Amino acid sequence: MSVPPESVVPPPSNGSAAPPSDPPGAQERQWAMFAHLSALAGLILTGHWFGWGCFLGPLIIWLVKKDSMPFVNDQGKEALNFNITVAIIFFALFVLTLITLGLGVVIAIPVGIVVGVAWLVFTIIAAIRANEGVRYRYPFTLRLIG
Repeated sequence: MSVPPESVVPPPSNGSAAPPSDPPGAQERQWAMFAHLSALAGLILTGHWFGWGCFLGPLIIWLVKKDSMPFVNDQGKEALNFNITVAIIFFALFVLTLITLGLGVVIAIPVGIVVGVAWLVFTIIAAIRANEGVRYRYPFTLRLIG
């Protein structure tokens, strides 16, 4: 017996071949939230101003939990990509200051403040969304870890 063509549901056209997965459990949501918030802890614990510690926390959580928790795998990669992007921006601002023999600080400080505040706000939003079980995507992020 054949199925009429109008009753066949087409696959989602969002570019992904994977079907939607089950909603993440409480423990998985909590680890995903930790993946985002660990960037704050990594920055504080390393004591660097230029963002070098911000990707260590997400990297560790992603490496430990990526095989056992799909939601943490997704959100850990997202947090890692975002924090690597922020570290690249701060490194570029530092290089700009060095190349211009300090004159670039006129641009680097205001841009650094804006990027730093945006980093903090987006990290908090991502942690809240992950705790709600929503797959958050940071804006303006290089997707280096796929």
